[in-house]
Amino acid sequence: MKKRFKLTDLDCANCAAKMEEAIKKINGVHDATVSFMAQKMTVDAEDARFDDIMKEVVAVCKKVEPDCVINL
Repeated sequence: MKKRFKLTDLDCANCAAKMEEAIKKINGVHDATVSFMAQKMTVDAEDARFDDIMKEVVAVCKKVEPDCVINL
């Protein structure tokens, strides 16, 4: 399943790159992109575990950029 999410308060391109790198390491994620310019994130992950994977995505993103909100 591939879904796109809008981001709020993503402050820098470096943070976006770190978030993308961390998301790709999550078990079950096939691919991910985080765009600072567009303030959007795309996650391609296993259908059966998508909701659980998104909880992990939110957690790792909070570690990198505490102010960033993923609009699920």
